[in-house]
Parts: sequence; C-alpha cells; structure tokens
Amino acid sequence: MSAATATATATAAAAAAERIETYDDFVKVHGLLLTASGLPQSLHRKLFSKLSSETFDGGSYFQIEPCEDGPQRRLVLTLESMPKDSDVFLIDHAWTFRLSDAYKQLVEVPGLAERMASIMCVDGDRNSDCEENGVNGIDAKKTAFEVVESEIASAKAKGEDDLKWLELEELEIDDDTLLSLDLANKFPGLLALSLCGNKLENVDVVVQVVTKFKDLRALWLNNNPVVQKCGVQLADKVLQGLPNLEIYNSKFTPNFGEWALGFCGEVYDQENPGSSKLQDDPSLQRITSLDLSNRCIHNLINKTFSPLHLPALSYLNLRGNPLEQNSIGDLRRILAGFPGLQSLEVDIPGPLGESAAEILESLPNLSILNGVIASKILEHGKHVIDSKLQPRLPEWTADEPLADRVLNAMWPYLMTYRLADEEKIDETSVWYVMDELGSALRHSDEPNFRVAPFLFMPEGKLASAMSFSILWPIQNVQKGDECTRDFLFGIGEEKQHSARLTAWFHTPENYFIRRYEKHWNKLQSTKLTLPPAQSCLTRSPVRNDGSPLHVYTDIPHVEEFLTRPEFVITTDPKDADIIWTSVQVDEDMKKAAGITENQFVNQFPFEACIVMKHHLAETIQKAHGSPDWLQPTYNLETDLSELIGDYYVRKRDGRDCLWILKPWNMARTIDTTVTDNLTAIIRLMETGPKICQKYIEHPALFNGKKFDLRYIVLVRSMKPLNLFLSDIFWVRLANNPYSLEKHSFFEYETHFTVMNYRGRFIHKNTPEFVKEFEQEHQVKWMDIHERVRSMIRSVFEAAAVAHPEMHNSTSRAMYGVDVMLDSAFQLKLLEVTYCPDCTRACKYDTEALVGGGVVKGCDFFNDVFGCLFLNETTHVNPL
Repeated sequence: MSAATATATATAAAAAAERIETYDDFVKVHGLLLTASGLPQSLHRKLFSKLSSETFDGGSYFQIEPCEDGPQRRLVLTLESMPKDSDVFLIDHAWTFRLSDAYKQLVEVPGLAERMASIMCVDGDRNSDCEENGVNGIDAKKTAFEVVESEIASAKAKGEDDLKWLELEELEIDDDTLLSLDLANKFPGLLALSLCGNKLENVDVVVQVVTKFKDLRALWLNNNPVVQKCGVQLADKVLQGLPNLEIYNSKFTPNFGEWALGFCGEVYDQENPGSSKLQDDPSLQRITSLDLSNRCIHNLINKTFSPLHLPALSYLNLRGNPLEQNSIGDLRRILAGFPGLQSLEVDIPGPLGESAAEILESLPNLSILNGVIASKILEHGKHVIDSKLQPRLPEWTADEPLADRVLNAMWPYLMTYRLADEEKIDETSVWYVMDELGSALRHSDEPNFRVAPFLFMPEGKLASAMSFSILWPIQNVQKGDECTRDFLFGIGEEKQHSARLTAWFHTPENYFIRRYEKHWNKLQSTKLTLPPAQSCLTRSPVRNDGSPLHVYTDIPHVEEFLTRPEFVITTDPKDADIIWTSVQVDEDMKKAAGITENQFVNQFPFEACIVMKHHLAETIQKAHGSPDWLQPTYNLETDLSELIGDYYVRKRDGRDCLWILKPWNMARTIDTTVTDNLTAIIRLMETGPKICQKYIEHPALFNGKKFDLRYIVLVRSMKPLNLFLSDIFWVRLANNPYSLEKHSFFEYETHFTVMNYRGRFIHKNTPEFVKEFEQEHQVKWMDIHERVRSMIRSVFEAAAVAHPEMHNSTSRAMYGVDVMLDSAFQLKLLEVTYCPDCTRACKYDTEALVGGGVVKGCDFFNDVFGCLFLNETTHVNPL
C-alpha cells in the first residue's frame, strides 16, 4: 500500500468544537479523510457507529491460520458469505512510531518486541523442529555399511539382481570409508548414486570410485568438502571418466538425454530407475509437465528434447538456465515445434528475449507465460512477468535479540501516513503495524478486500485524533476464502509496480541484473568533453557614480554582517541592485515583487541541476559517468530496477550492501535513513521522492567519530566558468562513536553530522581539526585540499556542460559543497546546497589554511559580496 497522507485541516476541525455526537458532525469533520480512504459512502454511517462504540468485531468474521509455505499467516473468512461493500471493520494499530524511535521503543516498552516478533513470525527458533541427533549423527541412524547391506537385502527380497539406485546421504562417509565400501563390486549396474552431505575430500579417491560405474546417469556429490575446494577439477575428471553421465550435482551435463529428461519429468526415480539401454523409452511419450529449472543447461538443441520424443508436453519450466549456446531464434523455433505446449516459464529478460510480448508473438500457442495469462500480459505490458513469486521471508539467527529481529523483519508489515494541517506538514512520517488480524492479510493483484488508514477525531480536533485502519470487502467473498489486499493499490507500472513487488517477493533477479548492467556500462562509457574556451562578458553591478549598491535580503546574517560602505540594505526589492534571498526567484515572484532582468540575483537559472540531490547525480553522470568521488546513486522514482540489480550483484559478489536514502530536496538530513534491507529501501519510497546512494560504510574517522566537511563556493559566471573557493570551511562532527551495529542505523547522532538543528552541537575550530587529523592519520591535509579543489571544479564543469542554460550574466551565487573522506582518504561528494547556512562562518574567527592570516567571522559576507560583485579575491581562491 502506498503512503497515505492524513490531512486533517484546522478549518474542518473547527466546525465541531465539542465532542462529536452525531453522524452529520462526523462527516463534517472527517469528510476529507472519508474521501481519501476510498470507503464507499454506503459504509460511512456504519464506520461512524463502530468508531463511536470502539467496536472491533473482526474476530467474529475472520480466522488467522498458519501458512504451509513458510513462517507466515493468512486471514480466512469464517462467515458463510460476505457481499461486496457490505461491511466495514476497524483494525487497531499494534505499534505506531517514527523511525528514529523504533529501536528505543522495542527495547524499553514492555512486551512490544515479543508481540511484534509474534506478528512478524520471527519469535521462534528455526531449528526447534529439528530432530535432536547425537553429536555426530552416528548413534541416531545407520552407518554407511549398514545402509549398504540393507539395500542389498532389500533388492534380493524384490528379486532384483542388480541395484540401480543408491542413496548414501549424510552418513559421515570419508575417503577411507568410501574405498572400503567397495561399491563398484556390489552394485556394478548403478544408474543413480547420491553421496550428498558426507566428508569426502580427496579428488582422486572420489574419481577412482565413481568412474567404475560405466552406466551411471546421475551422480550427486553436493555438500562435500571436495566439491567446495576442488569443484572444477573434480567435475572435469568425473565427466571425462563417465561419458554416459547426464546429471552431475543436480545440473545437466552436455550429455543429457532421455534419462535426465525422464528424471525431471518424474518418470525415473528410486522405484523406477530405468535401464542402461533406454532407446526411445515410451514412458517419455506420456510426459506432460517438465521442470528443467536451474539445471545449468547451455544448449537445448538435443535429439531427445523434441516433439517426437515429448509429444504430450504442455508445461515447460526453463528458468535459471543460461542457454547461451542457442540463439533467440533457434530457441523460439524449437519451442514452437511442440504442438501442445501451452504454459512456459522462462527468465525475462533471458534466453528467449527481452520482451514478454515478443515471446508470446513468436509462440502463439502459449496461453500462460510465467504463470500469467497471455492475454493479460499483452493487455497490461508488465516488465516482470510472474504470478508465482515466492514470499521474501525474514532471516534471523537463534541468538539474535528480538528487537534486532523485528527491526529487520518489520518492513513488509509497515504502513505509513504523514500528518498535516493548514500550517505545515510533518517533516517525518508516522509508521505503524496493524494488529494481528490486519497483519495476516496477504497480497494479491486481484484482492477481495481493501485497507486504508483513518484518523478519528472524537473531540473534533487534531489533538484528539486516534489512528485506525479500516477494512472492507471489494469483492463477494465465501466461507473459507483467503482475505487479501493489494499492497500496491493505485501504483501501476508507470510507478514501477513490478519492481516494487520486490519488497515482499523474490522477483526474477536476472531481469534487474540486466537492467543494472546496461546502466553501469553506459556510465562507464561516458567521459566529460569540455567545449572550447570562450570569453563571455560578465556584467558588473558597480555604479558609475560610485554610490553604494542597494541590497535586498531576507537572510538575517547578511543584513547583520554586510557592513561595507559599498553596500546598503534596502527593504524594497524593487529598489535593489542585488537580490540576496533564501527563496526561489521564479517568474511569479519576479512579477509579484517587481524584480527586473537588470537586477542581480543570488541564483542561477536551472541551478536545481546541482542543488536537488537527484538532479545532482544525473548531472554528474551525464557529464562524467561514474567518477570515483560520486557514490553509486539512484533516483528511486525512475531507477528502482537498476538499484535492485546493483543490490543483487553486490549480494552475489559478497560485497557490502549498506545504503542511505535521502529526500530530493530536504536539508538537515530530514527523512534520511541508513539501511542494508532491500525491502526497507523500497518501502521508504512511500514517504516521498528519494535518491538511494551507496553508503560510505568505512569513512575516515576523527577520534572514532564520523565527520564531513562544508566548503563554500562562490560562482561569478557559468560561461566561462568563474569559480572561487572560500578560505573558510568547517568540519561537522557526529556526537557518538561510529558503529555498524544494525540498531545504530536509527541513531541520528551516530550516523549524521548536522547537529546545529538537533542533537548536541559541538564546534571544532578548523585549524585545530586539521592539525589533530594529520597527527591521528599521518596524512598531509594540503594534499586532500588540492583534491577537494579539483573535485569541486569537476562538479561545476559537469553543470556547465550538461546544462549550458544555467548561464545568466546577472546571476551570482554562493553554494555549500559537502564532502566526506573514506577510510582510504578518498573524496566523496555528498551534496551541493543553495544558500547554505553560514552561521559558523559569521560567528567564529579562524585562520586561513591557504595563504594564512586571520579570517574574521564578522567580515565573511563582506568578503563574499566583495568577490561576487566587486571582483575582489580577499580570503577566496580561484578554482
């Protein structure tokens, strides 16, 4: 479900100063909320009745049941029937919180962690149902020798002279035991042998034993040390010594044929192992369903895999096979030859192509593709085609504290809203978990119920609001039916519906990895090309008569500290030569305030390309591709699929997967989150547009704490690029020692450095910081400083190249550029800020590290305006 913004206006609330007693009062106060919820008007009166009496009667109509396919629960209707739009039910909220308070509440509120763990099915020990065997398992089951003797006796009892199928799994068999079992003499005609889960380590011993079975069709050595240590070497020797082998360690060999296909078609098994002379076994003629998924098949062109041998085939699963030795055309022609093939499962994009629609056009007999009806695919054009997605279940260990389990498992269960009134909207969203009944509702693309958050204000005022969720049937439901809701109600493919399903389900990884690889290859091929140097006249605001320039500003620090006689403050923007403001000067503002094209403004046109976080990344990527100083960054509103692919590749390669989510245009780290949870990343999209950026997992630390650096850049012109770096920069320090403990991700003062709005603010004088940092890490700060200068120049070069429309002869601007160092002291750009807060620059005197000399805080804006409007270079250096 997408985030709902609960807008309770002060005007509506004022209409009922007393406690709400009547239905008319209820509608008057809650009208906007009722409309936003989507609840049919026919149920409004019933909702009012249940809210007024606090009636939670869902238990009389529904039952919670465990699921068979994992630690989940589902909700089932117990009433004989429930018609569409016939009733509405209240769902209580078992936990309501803001993210920053989550861990603290789980630890401190009695019983909360236990209840949440139960709702989220992470309260038990995953191994609790396992049998308690002896220390090495020998005492609890037969030895390998006993199993072999038992198999011989069983075969004789059935009148069989030669056993064909032998399973010796998890019997503690080591190399010496394998040799002493003398299997080749006892079972010379084996077709299938499994030695999974034993202790085999020596390649030569294993090869010596297994290659004596010349008729062997299937061999399983999975989960043995020899496979882990010498897998490739072992496979080469086994396949060389067993030319008839068709299945090795659950994968098809290049020699696969009738036996392998018969095994996957459930023709051959322990009871019916087949024979060494198959020769067009008629049993294959009866196969209708064939699951070849994840068999490592490279080439499907095979004399046995044909309509002649498999004439009845109607269902085929080819997922997880590379099939790279076949062209798309060849594969489509092979499959088109099966006259009865109606249902196919295959990776998309994959060996059959990038488009589900194209696959269906080439295979017109198909009625189902990846579990979805063909006509529905062609109608809706989904990117990820799959109706049989497996749920993404939480992972935990038995010794993991309940609070940590809940923090990891909560994201699929959370819902969110944001409060607003006439004055303002809350900066941070409210998250909540529905009670046991609501949390048992599972997802369906075609749900029979709908859920919406609802704020009830019994006193007619926002201060009295109580949050609930409301549930009502949107289809006719019968007794025993599972009750479902659409987790992504109202979110179509234009809002990345298929990709967002990854929050709850294991979506096809190959699809997203392909998208990421295309994105990455494009970035790698992008290189900055600077246009030829051009001169461009830069206008000066200096008056010919030498009279002072009039400055209009709404920034208190400018008004207080701009004291030079060349400038005078005016309160009327129409009279100003220079407009220095914290608000956007767009066409509407110019018209309203009477601002003309001849007045100088502290903004450049289209500067959003660097000061909004998603545009900053796009600008740099467009010009530079993927420079080392920009962490991998994704705009979640457009590039979620690429981010998911990056996440999967990092997981596959064993690399760290910690990310930071930042709103497009909020400052002071508002609504910013650190997480390694993919479901969390996707769900956090619901609280507003964000970028997702690879977190600097190992930053350079100062006395064990995280820090970043704020630089001040002055821009006189974008064409030609005329930049200056202020001598003043400052360090921003976190208050707590840095930690990668998962619950620390919720601690603002551990992972964030902006403390002048929240947390304890501690000022560190820049020269002192630099001296102590050099001593702590044995580095030269000037080396870092030169790289900072180069990086900042590159950022503005990117803007000039990617957005030449930024240039304006009457624009001058000051930007804050935030930089971090990683543990190898490599630079990382964090963001570029418009009209940065310069309280520290004005408040503290400091010493210039470049050029020396004392820089007085009271002269900061005198120097800034001198540089931008009088062409001076006091306490600034050109870039």
